[in-house]
Amino acid sequence: MNVKGRLHLKGETQQISQKFAKRDFVIETEDKYPQLVSLQLTQDKCGLLDEYEVGDAVDVDINIRGREWASPKGEVKYFNTLEAWRFNRAEQEMAHESNHSDDVPF
Repeated sequence: MNVKGRLHLKGETQQISQKFAKRDFVIETEDKYPQLVSLQLTQDKCGLLDEYEVGDAVDVDINIRGREWASPKGEVKYFNTLEAWRFNRAEQEMAHESNHSDDVPF
């Protein structure tokens, strides 16, 4: 899957355990009704965000991850994570899309 938008928030890398690191960030889509989409990088992918600044237009490839969790009381809950695995700059492509959305043929 893919998400395009502008980098809205850029979190720091968190070392959760000796073997697991994650970094959260938020993309604001440039749809008719913009959405703030929370995404996550893990492990060696955490550094992908280093070369980007808040406000940069990005094109992000993601995987949807889901898991089941049971509480000590036996209640079962399900959680989803949008895990990013590749970034590209999208400035020209996004500017092109926004310029043509209101064009009229005459």
